[in-house]
Amino acid sequence: MKLSTSGMGQQAHEGEKKCLNSELWHACAGPLVCLPTVGSRVVYFPQGHSEQVAATTNKEVDAHIPNYPNLSPQLICQLHNVTMHADVETDEVYAQMTLQPLTQEEQKDTYLPVEFGIPNKQPTNYFCKTLTASDTSTHGGFSVPRRAAEKVFPPLDFSQTPPAQELIARDLHDIEWKFRHIFRGKL
Repeated sequence: MKLSTSGMGQQAHEGEKKCLNSELWHACAGPLVCLPTVGSRVVYFPQGHSEQVAATTNKEVDAHIPNYPNLSPQLICQLHNVTMHADVETDEVYAQMTLQPLTQEEQKDTYLPVEFGIPNKQPTNYFCKTLTASDTSTHGGFSVPRRAAEKVFPPLDFSQTPPAQELIARDLHDIEWKFRHIFRGKL
């Protein structure tokens, strides 16, 4: 099997876009998420995977998942591909990984890791907000704390009354959203 050199392969699944913005994906995943690099060795836990599948699909572990009594509780694998995804309905982010178990002989080969995973690409300066009806209405404006307005967003156009700007953002599913960011308060 040939090792992928793409780093972050993107495969489209039904209802998903081909490319997810890596910084946005990492911002949603959180600061503790660090994806392994393609070509690295990882440990796969089949039992834990079965339990996760059962928990996320609300099915019993033994109901539809076959039992392999001779399968090792952990498998040393080589990572061939990592694809970042976001659930279309919930926006929950997850990564899909293509793994190839290593034989006992391959596990004995000298392995020199290049690095310990892809550095977290979570932006250091970002603003996160659950939208309200007034944020998306044409009458009001996009309301943000002053600190976020000053550090994250481009400067407001103070030649307007009240000072304002139009913001265009894309979500995880590449849908474009337009907001009117206005200044309320004392200058």
